Amino acid sequence: MPRRAIRTDNAPAPVAGAPYNQAIGASGGETVWVSGQVPLTPAGELAADDVAGQTRQCLANIAAIIRAAGGSMDDVVKTTVYMTDLGAFAEMNAVYGEAFGAIPPARATIGVAALPAGAAVEIEAVAVLGAAG
Repeated sequence: MPRRAIRTDNAPAPVAGAPYNQAIGASGGETVWVSGQVPLTPAGELAADDVAGQTRQCLANIAAIIRAAGGSMDDVVKTTVYMTDLGAFAEMNAVYGEAFGAIPPARATIGVAALPAGAAVEIEAVAVLGAAG
């Protein structure tokens, strides 16, 4: 099956000239790989200074991209969270838990030295459209 780029104006665009898409759909359009989302608004501004607000914006961006692909957050099966300060894990985790229902996706959380745009959090996701049943 051919892959397709997924794009929405409800999430920040890739950085000018950067060779990536917000997401790619493949496997007949059923699986969507969402690029790492930093907490930028659709206008390209950093959404918040705190980890909770940044996590909320990352997840809002992911939700917008998955909606553009025809799915919902209930279709997310795997995420990877990158954080510059794992000491703020509880803040991130509380907001993250609000975004997913009774069956949250598999997740890895990784501490990193730095993230683009001065972000403290970046989240990438894989969704299988229709996985929510």
